[in-house]
This record gives sequence, C-alpha cells and structure tokens, in this order.
Amino acid sequence: MTTSPRRRSPRAIASPWQAPAGRAEQRERKRQAVLQTAARLFNERGFHATSLDDIAECLHVSKPTLYYYVKSKDDILLECVRTALALMQAGIADVRQRGGRALDQLIACMRIYAGIVTEDFGQCVIRIGEDPLPPPLRKELRRLKAGIDREFRHLIEEGVAEGSLRRCDPKLAAFMLAGALSWIGRWYRPDGPLTAAQIADQGIALLLGGVLAPAAPAAPRKRSLRKAAA
Repeated sequence: MTTSPRRRSPRAIASPWQAPAGRAEQRERKRQAVLQTAARLFNERGFHATSLDDIAECLHVSKPTLYYYVKSKDDILLECVRTALALMQAGIADVRQRGGRALDQLIACMRIYAGIVTEDFGQCVIRIGEDPLPPPLRKELRRLKAGIDREFRHLIEEGVAEGSLRRCDPKLAAFMLAGALSWIGRWYRPDGPLTAAQIADQGIALLLGGVLAPAAPAAPRKRSLRKAAA
C-alpha cells in the first residue's frame, strides 16, 4: 500500500493587513491626531473660522478621510472638551484617593487644573467653551463641569473645618479659584517667559496668599516725659 507524500506547510508570508488589535490601536492614534490638530486650530483661529478642510490639510489627508474618525466639527469640539474635563476629573480623583490635609489636596488639584488649561484640549474648554455646541451636548458638558466644581467646594469646606483655610463661602471661593485658574488658558503662550508649571505655582501662591504685604507691627508708644520722670 502506497502512502501519499506529506504536504509541506507553506512558508509564512508577512501580511500587509494588521491584526484586529493593531488596527484598533492605529485607528485610535489617528483619531487622537485629528482631535489634537483640531484643538490647536480652534484655539489659534477660532471654532467658526476653522473648517474640516483646514484640519485635513494640516494632517495631509482628504476631508472624507476625517469622517472615518469623527462625525462632524461639533463632534470634534465635544470630544476635545470632554477629554480635558475627563483629565481634570481623573487627576482630582487620584489626589482625593491619596488623602492628606485638605489644603495640600486643594493645592494639588489647583495645580492639575492649571496645567490642563495650558494644553490644547484644556484651552478649548476656556477659549471655545460650550456655546458652539447644540443644547443637548452643552448639557452634558455642564454636568461634567459641575462635578469638578463640587470637588473644589468640598475641599474648601474641609480646609475650613481643619483650620487651614479661613471661613468663607465655599461656593463663591470655588468659583473665584476656578475662574482665576481658567483664565490662564486665555493668555498662556508656550513661548512666553514662564513655563506652565511656573505660572501654576506662582498663580496658586497668589490666590491662596494674596498680594497684600503683612502689616508691620505697631511701634510701642513713647511715654510722656512726665510719666517717665514719675
């Protein structure tokens, strides 16, 4: 009885198609590049003055290619702002989880907040905001912002309770601190004389310490000659 020759396995050939996991990773990198480029253009030119054609031109792709990664210009702005707010929430949650004095946590959260508003996505929150978005999307972003505001209020309340912060209206104090830190995203320039970290440190010191010099102690009053003689 004759046996048929064993078939040899074909030599493996490098496939030009990536595995599903590799394709998903590559797609996400490209999607992030679209968002980062769009955020930078929105901040430099304004949302309404930036078109999808502008974004595609900067990325050296065609406009139809963008639709594989995003739905619309509104969708891009939503993702940019949502990314920044998610980074803030994650940073604050990490600080809260580590614990410690409320004042130290507040300073750490303020530093995170200030750092993010100097980056492309964070600047979108401050310079572009939610106004260009349709009402349903604005509502979602306001919900995210409210969560960050609540964390600042709680930290201020805890700081007052532990005695590291003076008594104040936590709501008003949170609005003032966040508002001042947010404005950094308006005027910050990467090529300026101070780094983002230096601006954050100096800004936080001013917000918590104020700008008034401590009052000099009053000089002791001289006794009158009559009292001195007596």
